[in-house]
This record gives sequence, structure tokens and C-alpha cells, in this order.
Amino acid sequence: MFRRQKTQTDQHARDRDADAAGHDAAPADDGADAPRKPQPKGHPTPKRRDQVAARKQPLVAGSRAEKQAAKQAQREKMRELRAKQREAMETGDERYLPERDRGAQRRFVRDWVDARTGIAEWMLVVVIVFLFISLIVAEQLRMLMSGVLWAMVLVVLVEAFFVARAARRRVAEKFGEPERGIRFYAIMRTLQIRRLRLPKPQVKRGEHPS
Repeated sequence: MFRRQKTQTDQHARDRDADAAGHDAAPADDGADAPRKPQPKGHPTPKRRDQVAARKQPLVAGSRAEKQAAKQAQREKMRELRAKQREAMETGDERYLPERDRGAQRRFVRDWVDARTGIAEWMLVVVIVFLFISLIVAEQLRMLMSGVLWAMVLVVLVEAFFVARAARRRVAEKFGEPERGIRFYAIMRTLQIRRLRLPKPQVKRGEHPS
């Protein structure tokens, strides 16, 4: 009997706690539902994916016409830059020259190489002439020309060695410590035909820079 009364007493206590919790939660529920506005009559409730899509904003601002205008402006800018670079190859303007040709030391080396007369600049012409002549001459004459060509190659190698040393020494005398690759730059300039050198020579033959 005592156990039954105790059980009923515990059940009544739990019911009272549940009622109290329900009264406390009711205002919170009302507050959560307050911001929600009812949909107008005659209109279906929008789906969740439609609501999410409506809130999304484009990642890149601007219309398609603005993007095309920006691309066109960029192309015009690059076209102007290439035109200035071509002009710099003719005039030697340092502002628009390629990185490999910029600097006072490299300009000095170009002027020094362009002012001298050497055998190396004719090497390409001799090789092309030899290839054409070797197709029509006799075998003995071809062998003789081949020997002359190899002798010229040896002379060009010796000349390139001395040009590299002289260019480095002159740069050191004028500027102090030479830049890295200055000797290779002088050799490659020496091996090119004078009329085809880029940037174009800015001095005449014999007009050595001071």
C-alpha cells in the first residue's frame, strides 16, 4: 500500500513539472514564430531551393558588356606595348627593351661589339654559301671547301674567346664588377650579322664607346 501511494505521488510530481515546462516553453515558441509572415492567399509557398537561389549574388560584378570592354582595353594596351617594344629594338630605348638587353653594361657591350669588324659575323653567310656550292661542285673541291670551312670555325672560336675576355675587361674598367652573363652576351652579339642584330646597332664601325 505504501509503495502504491509513493508511486502515485511521484507520478503527480512529474506531471506538475511537465505542465510547468510546457508553460515556460510556450512564450519562446510564440517568439520564434513571430517573424514568420504568412504567405498571401492564392500563391504557393516557395521551395527552399528557390529561396536559396534568390539570395545568391554573382561572384563577379559587372555586366557582359563591361567584361568585353575590359578585355578590349587590355588587348589595346598589349598592342601598344608590343609596338613600343618593336620601336625600342630600332632606337635602343631602355624602357621597353627585353630584360636581357637592359642595363648600362649591356648597352656598352652592344656598342663595343657593333663598332668592331670581325670574322664571326660572316660565319653564317659562309656556311649557307658552302651548303649550296657543295651540291654542284666535284668531290675533291667539296673536300677542299670543307677544310676551309673548318679552319674558319676554328678562327671564329678563337675570336669569340678573345671578344668575351676583352668585353669583360672593358666593362670592369668602366663599371666595376661585370654583370653575370656579360661574356656570353658579347659572344652572341659577335656571331650575329650586323644588319640583323637586335637591338639595332646605334654606332658606326670604328665608333668605339669611351
